[in-house]
Amino acid sequence: MSDFEMEDSASGYDSGDNSDAELQAAFERGDLKPGLNLEFNGQRDKVNDVTKLLAKTEAIKMQLPWLERLDMINILAPLAPELAVQLEKHEQKRANLFKGNAKLPYIRPEEDPVLNDFKREMLFHRQAQSAVLEAIPRLHELGIKTRRPDDYFAEMAKSDEHMQKVRANLMAKQQGQAKSERIKQIREQRKMGKMLAKQTKVQREAEKKDMLDKLKKFRKGKLKNLDFLEDAKALESKQKQSAENRKKRNKKFGFGGKKKGLKRNTKSSSAGLDGDKSTRRQRGVKAGASVNKRLGKSRRIKAKGKK
Repeated sequence: MSDFEMEDSASGYDSGDNSDAELQAAFERGDLKPGLNLEFNGQRDKVNDVTKLLAKTEAIKMQLPWLERLDMINILAPLAPELAVQLEKHEQKRANLFKGNAKLPYIRPEEDPVLNDFKREMLFHRQAQSAVLEAIPRLHELGIKTRRPDDYFAEMAKSDEHMQKVRANLMAKQQGQAKSERIKQIREQRKMGKMLAKQTKVQREAEKKDMLDKLKKFRKGKLKNLDFLEDAKALESKQKQSAENRKKRNKKFGFGGKKKGLKRNTKSSSAGLDGDKSTRRQRGVKAGASVNKRLGKSRRIKAKGKK
Protein backbone atom coordinates (compact mmCIF):
# COMPACT_ATOMS: atom_id res chain seq x y z
CA MET A 1 0.00 0.00 0.00
CA SER A 2 1.40 3.43 -0.95
CA ASP A 3 1.84 6.36 1.44
CA PHE A 4 -1.10 8.21 -0.13
CA GLU A 5 -3.41 5.22 0.27
CA MET A 6 -2.36 4.85 3.90
CA GLU A 7 -3.11 8.52 4.57
CA ASP A 8 -6.52 8.24 2.85
CA SER A 9 -7.48 5.15 4.82
CA ALA A 10 -6.35 6.78 8.05
CA SER A 11 -8.41 9.92 7.45
CA GLY A 12 -11.46 7.93 6.37
CA TYR A 13 -11.34 9.38 2.91
CA ASP A 14 -13.09 7.33 0.24
CA SER A 15 -12.23 8.66 -3.15
CA GLY A 16 -15.04 6.81 -4.87
CA ASP A 17 -17.89 7.86 -2.53
CA ASN A 18 -16.79 11.48 -2.19
CA SER A 19 -16.33 11.88 -5.91
CA ASP A 20 -19.84 10.59 -6.59
CA ALA A 21 -21.34 12.87 -3.95
CA GLU A 22 -19.52 15.88 -5.36
CA LEU A 23 -20.74 15.08 -8.85
CA GLN A 24 -24.34 14.78 -7.65
CA ALA A 25 -24.13 18.10 -5.81
CA ALA A 26 -22.60 19.79 -8.84
CA PHE A 27 -25.33 18.33 -11.05
CA GLU A 28 -28.05 19.68 -8.75
CA ARG A 29 -26.48 23.13 -8.80
CA GLY A 30 -26.19 23.02 -12.60
CA ASP A 31 -22.45 23.38 -12.59
CA LEU A 32 -21.83 20.40 -14.87
CA LYS A 33 -21.23 21.24 -18.51
CA PRO A 34 -21.03 18.98 -21.58
CA GLY A 35 -18.18 16.58 -21.09
CA LEU A 36 -18.68 16.28 -17.32
CA ASN A 37 -16.30 19.16 -16.60
CA LEU A 38 -16.61 21.26 -13.48
CA GLU A 39 -16.31 24.95 -14.25
CA PHE A 40 -14.11 26.81 -11.80
CA ASN A 41 -14.85 30.54 -11.60
CA GLY A 42 -12.65 31.46 -8.66
CA GLN A 43 -8.96 32.37 -8.59
CA ARG A 44 -6.36 30.35 -6.75
CA ASP A 45 -3.74 32.09 -4.72
CA LYS A 46 -0.18 31.52 -5.91
CA VAL A 47 1.91 30.73 -2.86
CA ASN A 48 5.70 30.40 -3.03
CA ASP A 49 6.49 29.26 0.48
CA VAL A 50 10.24 28.63 0.16
CA THR A 51 10.60 27.45 3.75
CA LYS A 52 7.97 24.76 3.43
CA LEU A 53 9.22 23.71 0.01
CA LEU A 54 12.77 23.26 1.32
CA ALA A 55 11.46 21.41 4.36
CA LYS A 56 9.45 19.07 2.13
CA THR A 57 12.48 18.55 -0.08
CA GLU A 58 14.57 17.53 2.91
CA ALA A 59 11.77 15.23 4.09
CA ILE A 60 11.55 13.30 0.83
CA LYS A 61 15.27 13.40 0.11
CA MET A 62 16.97 10.02 0.27
CA GLN A 63 20.18 10.21 2.28
CA LEU A 64 22.32 7.95 0.08
CA PRO A 65 26.13 7.86 -0.14
CA TRP A 66 27.85 9.45 -3.13
CA LEU A 67 28.68 6.05 -4.58
CA GLU A 68 24.95 5.40 -5.02
CA ARG A 69 24.25 8.84 -6.53
CA LEU A 70 27.41 9.57 -8.58
CA ASP A 71 26.31 13.19 -8.99
CA MET A 72 28.94 15.75 -10.00
CA ILE A 73 28.90 19.55 -9.85
CA ASN A 74 31.97 21.01 -11.52
CA ILE A 75 33.18 23.63 -13.95
CA LEU A 76 34.30 23.08 -17.54
CA ALA A 77 37.64 21.49 -18.22
CA PRO A 78 40.27 23.66 -19.97
CA LEU A 79 40.01 23.78 -23.73
CA ALA A 80 42.47 21.28 -25.18
CA PRO A 81 44.81 22.52 -27.96
CA GLU A 82 43.51 19.94 -30.45
CA LEU A 83 39.91 21.07 -29.78
CA ALA A 84 40.93 24.70 -30.29
CA VAL A 85 42.56 23.81 -33.62
CA GLN A 86 39.50 21.79 -34.63
CA LEU A 87 37.20 24.70 -33.76
CA GLU A 88 39.37 27.12 -35.77
CA LYS A 89 39.30 24.79 -38.79
CA HIS A 90 35.53 24.42 -38.49
CA GLU A 91 35.05 28.19 -38.37
CA GLN A 92 37.32 28.66 -41.38
CA LYS A 93 35.44 25.95 -43.29
CA ARG A 94 32.10 27.64 -42.60
CA ALA A 95 33.53 31.03 -43.59
CA ASN A 96 34.83 29.61 -46.88
CA LEU A 97 31.44 28.05 -47.55
CA PHE A 98 29.65 31.38 -47.31
CA LYS A 99 32.45 33.19 -49.13
CA GLY A 100 32.48 30.87 -52.14
CA ASN A 101 28.71 30.53 -52.57
CA ALA A 102 26.78 33.64 -53.55
CA LYS A 103 23.43 31.83 -53.18
CA LEU A 104 23.86 31.38 -49.42
CA PRO A 105 23.23 34.48 -47.28
CA TYR A 106 26.12 35.43 -45.04
CA ILE A 107 25.68 34.45 -41.40
CA ARG A 108 27.86 35.79 -38.63
CA PRO A 109 29.78 33.14 -36.64
CA GLU A 110 27.87 33.84 -33.41
CA GLU A 111 24.55 33.35 -35.27
CA ASP A 112 25.58 30.30 -37.31
CA PRO A 113 23.40 27.38 -36.08
CA VAL A 114 25.84 24.74 -37.33
CA LEU A 115 28.79 26.42 -35.64
CA ASN A 116 26.78 26.93 -32.45
CA ASP A 117 25.91 23.21 -32.42
CA PHE A 118 29.59 22.41 -32.76
CA LYS A 119 30.47 24.71 -29.85
CA ARG A 120 27.68 23.21 -27.77
CA GLU A 121 29.05 19.72 -28.38
CA MET A 122 32.47 20.96 -27.29
CA LEU A 123 30.94 22.29 -24.05
CA PHE A 124 29.39 18.88 -23.41
CA HIS A 125 32.75 17.25 -24.06
CA ARG A 126 34.57 19.60 -21.68
CA GLN A 127 31.91 19.14 -18.99
CA ALA A 128 32.17 15.35 -19.23
CA GLN A 129 35.97 15.55 -19.23
CA SER A 130 35.95 17.64 -16.06
CA ALA A 131 33.57 15.18 -14.37
CA VAL A 132 35.83 12.25 -15.29
CA LEU A 133 38.95 14.00 -13.99
CA GLU A 134 37.26 14.57 -10.65
CA ALA A 135 35.30 11.31 -10.33
CA ILE A 136 38.09 8.83 -11.17
CA PRO A 137 40.27 9.74 -8.13
CA ARG A 138 37.21 9.64 -5.83
CA LEU A 139 36.31 6.16 -7.10
CA HIS A 140 39.88 5.00 -6.54
CA GLU A 141 39.74 6.32 -2.97
CA LEU A 142 36.62 4.21 -2.42
CA GLY A 143 38.35 1.14 -3.82
CA ILE A 144 36.27 1.03 -7.02
CA LYS A 145 38.17 -0.17 -10.10
CA THR A 146 37.69 1.95 -13.18
CA ARG A 147 39.76 -0.03 -15.66
CA ARG A 148 38.70 -3.42 -16.92
CA PRO A 149 41.27 -6.22 -17.29
CA ASP A 150 43.22 -6.59 -20.51
CA ASP A 151 41.71 -10.03 -21.14
CA TYR A 152 38.15 -8.78 -20.67
CA PHE A 153 35.94 -9.64 -23.64
CA ALA A 154 32.95 -7.40 -24.25
CA GLU A 155 30.73 -8.21 -27.19
CA MET A 156 29.79 -5.13 -29.19
CA ALA A 157 26.19 -4.26 -29.85
CA LYS A 158 27.01 -3.56 -33.49
CA SER A 159 28.07 -6.31 -35.85
CA ASP A 160 31.54 -6.55 -37.40
CA GLU A 161 30.08 -5.89 -40.84
CA HIS A 162 28.52 -2.66 -39.64
CA MET A 163 31.78 -1.52 -38.06
CA GLN A 164 33.67 -2.39 -41.25
CA LYS A 165 31.27 -0.16 -43.20
CA VAL A 166 31.79 2.66 -40.71
CA ARG A 167 35.56 2.25 -40.92
CA ALA A 168 35.45 2.19 -44.73
CA ASN A 169 33.32 5.33 -44.74
CA LEU A 170 35.77 7.15 -42.47
CA MET A 171 38.72 6.03 -44.60
CA ALA A 172 36.96 7.24 -47.75
CA LYS A 173 36.37 10.63 -46.16
CA GLN A 174 40.01 10.93 -45.09
CA GLN A 175 41.26 9.92 -48.53
CA GLY A 176 38.87 12.41 -50.14
CA GLN A 177 40.16 15.20 -47.92
CA ALA A 178 43.78 14.26 -48.65
CA LYS A 179 43.07 14.16 -52.39
CA SER A 180 41.36 17.54 -52.20
CA GLU A 181 44.40 18.99 -50.42
CA ARG A 182 46.77 17.57 -53.05
CA ILE A 183 44.64 18.98 -55.87
CA LYS A 184 44.60 22.34 -54.12
CA GLN A 185 48.40 22.33 -53.78
CA ILE A 186 48.83 21.39 -57.45
CA ARG A 187 46.53 24.25 -58.46
CA GLU A 188 48.51 26.67 -56.32
CA GLN A 189 51.77 25.46 -57.85
CA ARG A 190 50.40 25.83 -61.37
CA LYS A 191 49.11 29.28 -60.56
CA MET A 192 52.50 30.25 -59.16
CA GLY A 193 54.29 28.82 -62.22
CA LYS A 194 52.03 30.77 -64.57
CA MET A 195 52.62 33.91 -62.56
CA LEU A 196 56.40 33.49 -62.69
CA ALA A 197 56.29 32.76 -66.43
CA LYS A 198 54.17 35.86 -66.98
CA GLN A 199 56.56 37.99 -64.93
CA THR A 200 59.54 36.65 -66.89
CA LYS A 201 57.80 37.37 -70.19
CA VAL A 202 56.90 40.90 -69.11
CA GLN A 203 60.46 41.50 -67.93
CA ARG A 204 61.94 40.32 -71.24
CA GLU A 205 59.52 42.45 -73.22
CA ALA A 206 60.42 45.46 -71.08
CA GLU A 207 64.16 44.82 -71.61
CA LYS A 208 63.64 44.44 -75.36
CA LYS A 209 61.62 47.65 -75.50
CA ASP A 210 64.26 49.49 -73.50
CA MET A 211 67.01 48.31 -75.87
CA LEU A 212 65.01 49.39 -78.94
CA ASP A 213 64.41 52.79 -77.38
CA LYS A 214 68.13 53.20 -76.77
CA LEU A 215 68.87 52.19 -80.37
CA LYS A 216 66.50 54.88 -81.61
CA LYS A 217 68.16 57.43 -79.38
CA PHE A 218 71.61 56.38 -80.69
CA ARG A 219 70.46 56.78 -84.28
CA LYS A 220 69.14 60.24 -83.50
CA GLY A 221 72.43 61.14 -81.86
CA LYS A 222 71.11 61.34 -78.31
CA LEU A 223 73.46 58.54 -77.18
CA LYS A 224 77.19 58.56 -77.93
CA ASN A 225 78.04 54.86 -77.47
CA LEU A 226 76.55 51.38 -77.67
CA ASP A 227 77.46 50.20 -74.20
CA PHE A 228 73.91 49.06 -73.61
CA LEU A 229 74.41 46.39 -76.29
CA GLU A 230 77.28 44.97 -74.27
CA ASP A 231 75.03 44.81 -71.23
CA ALA A 232 72.35 43.07 -73.33
CA LYS A 233 74.94 40.60 -74.65
CA ALA A 234 76.21 39.93 -71.15
CA LEU A 235 72.66 39.30 -69.96
CA GLU A 236 71.95 37.02 -72.90
CA SER A 237 75.20 35.16 -72.30
CA LYS A 238 74.29 34.76 -68.65
CA GLN A 239 70.88 33.35 -69.58
CA LYS A 240 72.44 30.91 -72.06
CA GLN A 241 75.00 29.81 -69.46
CA SER A 242 72.20 29.23 -66.99
CA ALA A 243 70.27 27.17 -69.54
CA GLU A 244 73.39 25.10 -70.34
CA ASN A 245 74.02 24.48 -66.65
CA ARG A 246 70.44 23.38 -66.30
CA LYS A 247 70.90 20.90 -69.17
CA LYS A 248 74.09 19.55 -67.61
CA ARG A 249 72.39 19.03 -64.27
CA ASN A 250 69.44 17.35 -65.97
CA LYS A 251 71.82 15.08 -67.85
CA LYS A 252 73.74 14.25 -64.69
CA PHE A 253 70.92 13.87 -62.20
CA GLY A 254 68.03 13.08 -64.53
CA PHE A 255 64.49 14.41 -64.40
CA GLY A 256 63.28 12.63 -61.30
CA GLY A 257 61.86 9.16 -60.96
CA LYS A 258 63.40 6.01 -59.57
CA LYS A 259 67.20 5.78 -59.82
CA LYS A 260 67.98 3.30 -57.08
CA GLY A 261 68.77 -0.18 -58.32
CA LEU A 262 69.23 0.72 -62.00
CA LYS A 263 72.60 -1.08 -62.12
CA ARG A 264 71.29 -4.18 -60.44
CA ASN A 265 71.37 -7.44 -62.41
CA THR A 266 68.12 -8.91 -63.63
CA LYS A 267 67.18 -12.39 -64.73
CA SER A 268 67.76 -11.58 -68.40
CA SER A 269 71.06 -9.76 -67.80
CA SER A 270 72.47 -12.56 -65.68
CA ALA A 271 71.50 -15.03 -68.42
CA GLY A 272 73.29 -12.92 -71.05
CA LEU A 273 70.14 -11.90 -72.87
CA ASP A 274 70.64 -8.13 -72.71
CA GLY A 275 72.64 -7.97 -75.94
CA ASP A 276 75.45 -5.47 -76.13
CA LYS A 277 75.37 -4.62 -72.44
CA SER A 278 75.90 -8.18 -71.31
CA THR A 279 78.59 -8.90 -73.92
CA ARG A 280 80.56 -5.87 -72.76
CA ARG A 281 80.62 -7.23 -69.23
CA GLN A 282 81.54 -10.71 -70.40
CA ARG A 283 84.46 -9.43 -72.51
CA GLY A 284 85.51 -6.83 -69.96
CA VAL A 285 85.05 -3.93 -72.43
CA LYS A 286 84.56 -0.53 -70.83
CA ALA A 287 81.46 1.50 -71.50
CA GLY A 288 81.87 3.83 -74.49
CA ALA A 289 84.55 1.67 -76.20
CA SER A 290 84.09 0.26 -79.68
CA VAL A 291 82.63 -3.20 -79.86
CA ASN A 292 83.75 -3.99 -83.43
CA LYS A 293 85.51 -7.33 -83.73
CA ARG A 294 89.18 -7.38 -84.79
CA LEU A 295 89.87 -8.40 -88.42
CA GLY A 296 91.61 -11.62 -89.18
CA LYS A 297 95.37 -11.76 -89.95
CA SER A 298 94.99 -12.19 -93.72
CA ARG A 299 92.54 -9.32 -93.95
CA ARG A 300 94.87 -7.09 -91.93
CA ILE A 301 97.79 -7.92 -94.33
CA LYS A 302 95.64 -7.13 -97.36
CA ALA A 303 94.61 -3.86 -95.77
CA LYS A 304 98.28 -2.92 -95.20
CA GLY A 305 99.11 -3.79 -98.85
CA LYS A 306 96.40 -1.46 -100.11
CA LYS A 307 97.87 1.39 -98.13
